Formats: sequence, structure tokens, C-alpha cells
Amino acid sequence: MLFDALEKHHDTVRDRRFETLLDGTRAEAFSATAGDLRLDYAKTNIDPTGREQLIELLNATGFVAKREAMFTGEPINETENRAVLHTALRNLDGDPVVVDGADVMPEVLGTLNEMRHFAKAVREGTYQGQGGKITDVVNIGIGGSDLGPAMSVKALAPYHDGPRCHFVSNVDPADIAAVLRSCDPATTLVIVASKTFTTIETMTNARTAKAWMAEVVADPGAQFAALSTAEDKTAAFGIAPQRVFGFSDWVGGRYSMWGPIGLSMMIAIGPDAFDAFLRGGQAMDQHFRAAEPVENLPVMLALVGLWHNQVCGYATRAVLPYDNNLSRLPAYLQQLEMESNGKGVSMDGADLPFHSGPVVWGEPGTNGQHAFYQLIHQGTRVIPCEFLVAARGHEEALHHQHQLLVANCLAQSEALMRGRDLDEARSKVADKFDGAELERQARHRVFTGNRPSVTLAYPQLTPFVFGQIIALYEHRVFVEGVVLGINSYDQWGVELGKELATALQPVVEGTQSADGKDGSTAALVGFLQKHGV
Repeated sequence: MLFDALEKHHDTVRDRRFETLLDGTRAEAFSATAGDLRLDYAKTNIDPTGREQLIELLNATGFVAKREAMFTGEPINETENRAVLHTALRNLDGDPVVVDGADVMPEVLGTLNEMRHFAKAVREGTYQGQGGKITDVVNIGIGGSDLGPAMSVKALAPYHDGPRCHFVSNVDPADIAAVLRSCDPATTLVIVASKTFTTIETMTNARTAKAWMAEVVADPGAQFAALSTAEDKTAAFGIAPQRVFGFSDWVGGRYSMWGPIGLSMMIAIGPDAFDAFLRGGQAMDQHFRAAEPVENLPVMLALVGLWHNQVCGYATRAVLPYDNNLSRLPAYLQQLEMESNGKGVSMDGADLPFHSGPVVWGEPGTNGQHAFYQLIHQGTRVIPCEFLVAARGHEEALHHQHQLLVANCLAQSEALMRGRDLDEARSKVADKFDGAELERQARHRVFTGNRPSVTLAYPQLTPFVFGQIIALYEHRVFVEGVVLGINSYDQWGVELGKELATALQPVVEGTQSADGKDGSTAALVGFLQKHGV
């Protein structure tokens, strides 16, 4: 079995205190750097033997050849016979990338240049709404067409000097109603992000936005742009070709914000800052492609994740950015990792003999400390944690406050590792209790410790660094998928519910009978219809 040797090794070391591994050399030996990023995984139970076995496992999968196959445009998404080339979107140097015998880079760079021109026109006012200069941009999309750009605009808020940006994804009318109430239709640009221009949630919201705009302006289509390849459908919607930005099927939704899906971000922060974001991603690509495994950030982040999930059996992973501008990163990574590696069969269609990706979740900074850290520290399940922290924030006048934030981050990882034993717990309350009550009170204050964490540290969250971080996590997904032997780039699991929703809509509307539906679904439809659905 794939993980047998690692599981055998883990059995011999599972009970040791990995704090004892932290001698004078471990912090450097169990860290890796790429540019200004430092990944510290010294606070885990991985030792040199375990790391060597993890790297041997990786090499045995043919990882190097598979990595090259991704970068060179081979169809590694085998179930859909597609290349996986989000890396081409940030290949600013234009080195040839061939798909089906043709270099895709001229088209990629051409589209990027069109985006730059349009973003500049919106920002400078040479493209205007029917009531004047664009003041608001509403991005309508869902999944990768929403999570990436919404997270990115928040992450790069210190660089946001363009129109206000809003994001609508949920088909729940409350979502779009709340956004549109805050905008003036005469000075709002609406971006509809749907490759096929048929995504039900997105197109429902797009039609609502168009009707809203039509109440005020004569030509609502003139204030729409589309991120789509369906030019016939965008034209029928009233969107001129010069405001339609397409991308190929070798860009998956959750990997797409490097191209046209990132248009809202480019409008917010400007083309130059967007290029810096792309350069950061490209720098991580180059590092991932060239660095040896022990020095390779995506490789080591992935191998640590595999050690915790597949070897140690820890089923979840907490992502904890001590950087409020990264508050949407955990939600973004939920899709990136769980949609990519939440699979139950291997490439050959056989059932996986082990668990695939973990549950990914989290919240930013000290907020989490006052919410779920209780479970992380004293709960019965071990939850590996991933901390992210910058040396500097963007509020220089409040640097003392940022230092407190950093202290909290480092203290949490230390506390998870070190814990507090019963003797120390007794000493904390010995002046208040004695006898049996002292023992009872002390037990409540024991922290088992020995709970693993990694920390990703960086100087400051600039567009370049942000690009490095996102590309790091993308490549981590690739590495884990290669080791697990699964296709990280399809998402068939989202299809069934969408199909059933389409079939259920006329039942909910009352134009079709619920006959043939299971008793539970039919009863719920009846209840909701009774109360006005």
C-alpha cells in the first residue's frame, strides 16, 4: 500500500513530544524559502526519516514528469482530455506553451493587453456609464468566478484606488438586492463571469441586474462586460464584443483569476499592480519547477499535508491568516482544495484505498482565538493548523498593534506544540484551591500540546507576495493530487445537484407534480409551497 512505510514509521514516533526535536538546527532544516516567503514546518512530528520517506513516495509517483506535463500543456485533466494551464496566464515573458500544436501565449498576452486597456479606460473615465464616470463595479459569478476575485480585492485593499467593487454570487435574491441598493445604475459597470454564459445562478442574477439598470439608463447592455467564450450569447445579451474577454477550457474556474476572471481586481488595483500579482505567481511557478523537493515550498507544504491527513489520520486542516486582508483566503482554499482533491476514485477509475483531501476551514487572526481555538487546543481531535503572518502591515501609524498581532500568531503555534501539563496547571491555581478541588480545577487547565502547525511568513502582503501565496497553494494541490493518484482538475461532484435543481424548479413553482420524488423531498416541497414559495 502507498503509505505503508510512512504509517509504520509513524507508529514508532506517534507518542513522542515533537518539541524535543527542536534542537539548534531544526528550525532551519525544517523550513524552506522562496524569495521572501518562509515556510516553517518545524513544529510537526516529521523527522529526517519521515521527510525522506515522503520525498521517496513523491518521486515514486513520477512527479517530475507529471509536473513538466502540466507546464508544457499536456492533457493531464484526463477525464475531460484537457490541458491544465493556469500557469500560462501569468507567463508574462511569453515563453511558448503549446497546446494541440499551437502556441497559446500570443492569445493569452493579447487578452491580457485588452484587459489592461479596458481597466485603464474605466479607471480614467474614458469609458463611462450613461450617468458619468464609473463609480461601482459589480462582478456577478459563482464558484471560481467569484471566490478568487472577491478574495483578491479584499486581500489587496491597500492598493485599491479604482471604483468600488462588489461581488454577487448567491442566487438568493438577498445577495444581489443588497449590492444593487448601494449602487447608482447610471454609473455602475456590471461584469458577468460565466465561461458558457449559461450558469443558472450567474445568469439569473445578470438578468436581475440588467432589469435594474434598464429602469434608469437607455442602453443597459452598454454598461455590461462579460468574461465568457460564448460570444453569440453575450451579443444577444447586448454586450459589445470589445467588452467580452474570453479564456480557454484549459483554465479551470478555481484557477482562473490570473486571467479575465481577475478583471474586477485589475480595475480595482490597476494594471501595474495586477502585473505584479502575475509576476508573483510566475516567480512561484519558476521556484516550483526548479527547486529540489526539500527546498521546494509547494512540495513540502503538500508533503506535510499528506503526512497529517493520510498518515496521521487528521481529517481537517485549519487555515489561520493573521492578516485581516486575507480574511477570505480560507473560503477560497475550501474550493481550491476540496473541489480539486475531494475525490473518491483514482485516475484509472478504481476506488481510492485511502482518504483523499481533508476538510479545509478557518478564520482570520485573533477572531478565531475567541471562537474555535478552544477546540483546537483542548478538543479530542487533533487539527493541524496553517498560520500566515506578515512582518509588516500597511498601517504604519499602528505598527505597535501589528506587533501584537504577530505575537498572538507566534504564541498560538508555540502553545499548540508545548501545551501545559498537570503540574504546571496545578501551580496556576494552587493559591485558590486545594485537595480534590485543586485536582479538578487543574485538570480543566491542562493542554495536551503536541498539536502540529506550519507557519508561512512574509515581509508584507504586496501584490507580488500575494501572487506567490496563491500559486503556492495551487501547486500544493497538484502535488497532493499526484501522490494520491487522482485528477485534481475535474469536478463532477458538483453536477448531480445542479441537474436535480433544474428538474425540481418546475415542481417548486407548482407547474409540475411532485410525483416520483422521494417522500422527504415531496413533503418539503409541500411545506414550502404552503408557506409561499
